Amino acid sequence: MIPTRTETSLSERVGAVPPISAQPIKMLIDGAWRTHLVDTPALRQRRMAERQIAFRDVISADPASAFPAQAGRYHMYVSYACPWAHRAILYRRLKRLEDVVGMSVLHPKWGGPQGWRFGATEMSTPDLVEDRQYLYEVYQASKPDFTGRVTVPVLYDTQTKRIVNNESREIMRMLDGAFNNWGKGCQNFYPPNLRGEIDAMNDIILKNVAEGVYRAGFAQSQERYDKAVAALFETLDHLEERVRAQPFLLGNRVTESDWHLFPVLVRFDLVYVPILRCNVRALADYPALSAYMQRLYRLPGVAQTVKPDQILLHYDEPELPINPNIVPARPANH
Repeated sequence: MIPTRTETSLSERVGAVPPISAQPIKMLIDGAWRTHLVDTPALRQRRMAERQIAFRDVISADPASAFPAQAGRYHMYVSYACPWAHRAILYRRLKRLEDVVGMSVLHPKWGGPQGWRFGATEMSTPDLVEDRQYLYEVYQASKPDFTGRVTVPVLYDTQTKRIVNNESREIMRMLDGAFNNWGKGCQNFYPPNLRGEIDAMNDIILKNVAEGVYRAGFAQSQERYDKAVAALFETLDHLEERVRAQPFLLGNRVTESDWHLFPVLVRFDLVYVPILRCNVRALADYPALSAYMQRLYRLPGVAQTVKPDQILLHYDEPELPINPNIVPARPANH
């Protein structure tokens, strides 16, 4: 069974969190690591524009491509605590690519002045490729003039010494389709006959659920919080009915959409309800979704990717931009 939240009060662990208006951020500006920045609309627009063009290359099964799939060439930088990185970790495991694509694990405590850090600890590894101390150094070396946040997952090319891609959705598809010469008979989670349905389902999950929990938790106005919470639980209600009628989101087979949803569900009662105030209902109040999550969890290799202790530690951060003036939604059973 997936571990649930411990009796230790997570609110006691987190403590008071300042509102985003006074919350500094850490990021690279023209390749220089900066801390204590105010996230202005202009700065946000600049980094979002950069994100559309930086680190968006693709690994291909075509040996003539710029980044051909090769055993031992590529490496992932991840954190078990991050739901976006969790998707990439899942695919590496499910596609049985552990001996094909390397992986270094960052410590779940990301809130220090240097951000994501490597280290030989119980929860992290050293940088097994370049022996760097911090993830921002990988970004700097890959694109010396990069402006943007330093995020996981990262798919890195050890041959050209640069980041190939840092978008979890795109990394999932590369791991799913480019390395079939090495994957040991694993299924394709993005089959051609279901791609339209998968894309539509992914959009719903990402907008209303995966991003929705943060849109609610980090809302800086009551109106935005209320809107995000309403969309989140309306979508969860719909998904509850969907998996009540069938074992997985799109029928009898596991698809990419299931792996977009799973990392959210395993974190829901653990941190999203108590910390991000997504508390209209707990996942435990959704019997069909709870059973669905356990079906996925019991698939070979999945349990090893779920690290509740790292998830809890990751959200025990005073830097989380949670506005204490937001009035949380009333739980549905009250």
